[in-house]
Amino acid sequence: MAELRSKIWIEEHGMELPEWQRTAFGEFAAMIAGPENKYPCVPGHQGYVTNNLRYGFAPDPRTAQAVSDTAELLNAYGSCSRETGKYASLVIFFETPEDLKKHADVLEYETLFWSLLKRLHDKDTAPWPENIPQDPAKPEWEFCFAGQAYFAFCATPAHGQRKSRHFSSFLVAFQPRWVFNEINDTTAFGRNISKIIRDKLADYDDVPVHPSLKWYGQPDNQEWKQYFLRDDETAPSRCPFMAMKNQLQKNAPF
Repeated sequence: MAELRSKIWIEEHGMELPEWQRTAFGEFAAMIAGPENKYPCVPGHQGYVTNNLRYGFAPDPRTAQAVSDTAELLNAYGSCSRETGKYASLVIFFETPEDLKKHADVLEYETLFWSLLKRLHDKDTAPWPENIPQDPAKPEWEFCFAGQAYFAFCATPAHGQRKSRHFSSFLVAFQPRWVFNEINDTTAFGRNISKIIRDKLADYDDVPVHPSLKWYGQPDNQEWKQYFLRDDETAPSRCPFMAMKNQLQKNAPF
């Protein structure tokens, strides 16, 4: 059974977890709350130190069990996320076998990430929220599960130059859309946070800030492009989530 954990619970009961889970959380803590405070995601840092974040663990992301566990975590999280604080996010660590760590490149992880979202979508029994368009080309599109809209973030062992997207294992974070109600380009707070994040990204990464990073709802923005950033400045020509969905529909028997 996949269970949501808080930082406080892990700090108190960490020895009850398997070694790979303790290691993953320890590395995450060192990354996001290091003594020099270099990690670019300011809301993520705040969420960590204030115990707003929730954590989950899942097996090899290529497996059906990983999808089932992620769905279970998201179902539980959707019911409690607003109670966890204004910097809420669900961070899921996936047990990443050595063959995946050693041989998968960024593009292979990209395919795996979108496959995971597509398989999650296939397990979702809730209707898509009426206020979120189902076409990823729309600026207001966001990934939805169990009636909740989320910004999804992926980090992988293969990322090298874009260090802000590197992690020792496959990691996916789901940030509720409502978190951004006060963090957007219509508020002075949001604009200030954006500037700080971009300045930190410029220092943290070995490549320029990715051109896909824009504000939700801007006419030229497509949220899906920000979910998985490559090590360079390229992006897929069309949303892999929709491409996978259309391919399944095309191959479906009549």
